[in-house]
Amino acid sequence: SGVEAQELAGDLVKSGLAACVNIMPSVSSVYQWQGKIESDEESLLMVKSRKDLLPQLTKYVKEHHSYDLPETIALPIMGGSKGYLDWVAENTNAK
Repeated sequence: SGVEAQELAGDLVKSGLAACVNIMPSVSSVYQWQGKIESDEESLLMVKSRKDLLPQLTKYVKEHHSYDLPETIALPIMGGSKGYLDWVAENTNAK
């Protein structure tokens, strides 16, 4: 839900596991779950963090998300603004 997405995003930033979280409030998902094809509207969170925090971030999401199997995937950063990447590094420090 939107409320759950906002709470999770805020908690990830407060905890230092994320520097920033973008919330895309409505994405259509089609997937197979327990032998059935399902279709749902979901919120998608794009979390800006560091590779070394991925295990902690994944554990946190699994423990605090209402889904049995919440999606957590990591994409490689091929490049970007040095200032922004430095900001992400400075603003992620799991507490």
